[in-house]
Parts: sequence; C-alpha cells; structure tokens
Amino acid sequence: MYFMEEMVLILDFGSQYTQLIARRIRELNVYCEIHPYNAVKSLEANVKGVILSGSPFSVYDGSAPKPDLSIFRKKVPLLGICYGAQLLAYESAGKVQSSPSREYGRANLLSINELSPLMKNIPLHTQVWMSHGDTITDLPTEFEPICSTEEVQFAGFKIKDEDTYGIQFHPEVHHSEHGTDLLHNFVSNICGCSMSWTPDSFIQTSIENLRQKIGNERVILAISGGVDSSVAAYLLHKAIGKAMTAVFVNNGLLRKDEFSSVLETYRKTGLNVIGVDACELFYSKLQGVCDPEQKRKIIGGTFIEVFEKEARKLDNIKWLAQGTIYPDVIESVSVKGPSATIKSHHNVGGLPKDLNFKIIEPLRLLFKDEVRRIGKSLQVPDILLSRHPFPGPGLGIRILGEITPQKVQILQEVDAIFIENLKQSGWYDRTWQAGAMLLPVKSVGVMGDERTYENCVALRAVSSTDGMTADWVHLPYELLAKISSEIINKVRGVNRVVYDISSKPPATIEWE
Repeated sequence: MYFMEEMVLILDFGSQYTQLIARRIRELNVYCEIHPYNAVKSLEANVKGVILSGSPFSVYDGSAPKPDLSIFRKKVPLLGICYGAQLLAYESAGKVQSSPSREYGRANLLSINELSPLMKNIPLHTQVWMSHGDTITDLPTEFEPICSTEEVQFAGFKIKDEDTYGIQFHPEVHHSEHGTDLLHNFVSNICGCSMSWTPDSFIQTSIENLRQKIGNERVILAISGGVDSSVAAYLLHKAIGKAMTAVFVNNGLLRKDEFSSVLETYRKTGLNVIGVDACELFYSKLQGVCDPEQKRKIIGGTFIEVFEKEARKLDNIKWLAQGTIYPDVIESVSVKGPSATIKSHHNVGGLPKDLNFKIIEPLRLLFKDEVRRIGKSLQVPDILLSRHPFPGPGLGIRILGEITPQKVQILQEVDAIFIENLKQSGWYDRTWQAGAMLLPVKSVGVMGDERTYENCVALRAVSSTDGMTADWVHLPYELLAKISSEIINKVRGVNRVVYDISSKPPATIEWE
C-alpha cells in the first residue's frame, strides 16, 4: 500500500463494479485503494475503514473468495456490498440461498431503520440497484436488519456491538439514487474520515515525495501530448524543474500539425522538452506491412529505439518516469491474475537493461478524471487536458492495410475536418473519443462530369466513461452531412464517407 495519512481499503472479490466503488469514495475526497482480497494479510495503521466488494461467485462455490475477516472486524468499520454482505452473513451461520430468479435491476427500499448511521438521510422508497443471484434469507442472531425491499427482506444489516454493515444492493452505481449519501455516511459518520484528499493536497504531498525520492538525480519521460503523460510531466516539472527532461517523438502518425503545435505548447509553459522528428524512420520500417499487430510492434519497437538514442545523449539520467494511472495498477494485480502487457508502448517497455533506469510513476494513484483535476490545479493548458484519448500507435491503426506517407496525409486532412467540426458544433466535449479511419476500399463516385474511383473513410465517435465499454454518439444528421460534404470537397482522394454505429462490445473503439 502507499502511505496516506488516512485511507479506506477496498477488498476486490472480482466485481465489475469494484473500480466504481473506488471512484465514488474518491469523489467524496477520501483516499482509497483497491487490493485483491487475498493480498491483504494485516491491517495498516492508516486504514480507517474496509469495504468488501461484490463478486461473480456464490458463497457456496468451491473457489469463492473467503479471506480472514477477523483481521478487520471490531478493529475498523466494515461495509460488505452484495457478495461482501452475503459472506458476512454466511460466515456467521446465516442462510444464503439461490434466488428463484436473478435479482437484477431497480428496487425500492420499503423499510429503513432511521436510527442507523449508515441510513442517515436516506429517504423511504428510494431506488437502489440489485445485481445478485443469491440472497440472504435468514440473519444470524447478532445481526439486525436496517432496510428491506419488496423482494429482499434483508437488504441491509448491522452486526450488534461492532461497526460492521452489509447491504445487498450496489450504492456505487448511478441507478442507486442515494448511493453516494450512503457511502458518505460510511466514510464520514462511521469511519470518521476527514474528507480532505483534494487535488491540491495530492500535488503538495507528491512534490515533497518526488523531491525526497529523486534527490539530485535526473529524470527522463516519454511524452505524447496526451493527458496522462502531460500531467506527469508538469507535476515532475513543478517538483524538480529542469532536472526532468521530456522527449516528444514525432512518429509521423500524429494528427495534422500536432507535433509542432503540442511542442510549442509545452515550451511556452517552460517545460524542458526535446522534440524528435523521426517520421522517415517510422515510414521506412512500416513499408509493406499490413498486419495490425505487426504494425503495433514495429511502431512500439521503433519508438523505443528513438527514445533510447535520446536518453543516451543525456547525462546523469537515473529515473524513467511513466504515465501509469491507477486502472493500470489495478489490472496488473487483478484477482484474476496479472493482466497481459499493459500499455507497453506508452510506458516505454523494452528499454535496454544497461540504461539501468529506476522507475517512477507520479500518477499511479489516480483515475483518469482525477488526472484531469490534478492537471487543472497544475495549470496544464486546457488544449492538453481536454484532448480525447489517442492510441499510442496513432493513425497507424486507423489506416487499415499498408501505411504510406500519402495515406497519412489523406487521413490527417479528414481527421482535422472531423475534429474541427465537432469542436465548432459543441459535440467535441460531449464525446469520449472521435477519429477517422482510412479503409482499404475504393468506390465509384461522380464529381462534376467525371467518374471517380477513390477512397472510403469511416468516422467514429463514441461516448464512454473509461473506454471499457462504449456506445456510438448520435451526432445530428445535419452535422454529419456537413462533415461528409466538407471532406469530399476538400480532401483529394476521398469520395465516400460512412459513420460507424457499432457499440463496444461487440466492436472495439479502434478498428485495428
């Protein structure tokens, strides 16, 4: 665990909602961490409370997670959510049974113990969200019910003589109308958290820790123009100034004029950044390559080659900074086991061992929205903070088939028209991610009195909160018509525009 003056610990039993619990707690200005249920063997002094997450398992499954809860019970407040509540009841000889039908969706609280600290200011008949196959049918003698729904008699309980609670609904999801109030009651009224974990407090603590850790040594950071690497760079700059060198590589697959404009933005704000134009090197290595995975590997490997060359030019570099954020950390220690390679290109994986860098990750405690809040407090230019996510391989995976400089130029022009129209119409900030794909398809068209046989491009705009799932954005027909007309009229080589209306899943956001 990372030391904070106070924190709430979340034990992850594999629920799809576990990260959402953490986000809701963080929104209350309370620091929390997610750890696999089987990774915590003792209680740290700074833990003010523990939350047990839901789980896809039943308490009767042979492989169901069952940690030793005596580590926490009667020592700090405990809140079991869904499976966590069922586990508390089951281990105290209560009855947990399979429901006749899976209880999934909206329900309303028909009874509430208004004297319960957990249920303070939760109104009767408030809507909650259920998502479980088992239910508690009989409470142990030392348990007392604190709420119920029409279908679930024991929707919530407290264990007598200890600050241990359980609820069978999910307060962290949007559909639980007063879920945030319930979590506030737990962290504030029951755990006694000061609720003082803010962007400014994070920045102050981080600067002190970075200065102490780095000392008089120097740091190098690969910077992409994206939110994570930019905020990491500005935080390091505030902590150690010119001792941090950022390297911004133009791989020839960035958006139109992005290399020059982003580099200028960095330099105007005093960031110590080196710009490296390596377009020709990337193009030469990608020549004739069509397979998307091979393209990714070539782009990643070439980036490492360029970055290593720049790193060797600098003296006394001892640290490699990375833009790792908290979802990466959680995924790598998932209850399902370490994930496959996480952002290996973004995090400059594969650097030669003889460089002997120590790793520093100044944002590894933060979710994406928190990174933006930190960036705002650091006065990172809005042009960087408000940018849509952009893939590490850039336009290389938005050009289906072989990559050539001519194709890149075509797609850059198409993409620029699309993004500019989204900004002018107010749809850019209402969209999680948008971009254009150049398809390996030509079609017949008519321009003036001539027949054309030119390229087809696909536009993609999605809404999402974390990129794990996404839905297509319902852009107005009038806007799509304007964008299509402008692309076809202004971009030589394109005579057809289509709009991707696939969700994720089953499709992915990118096409390759």
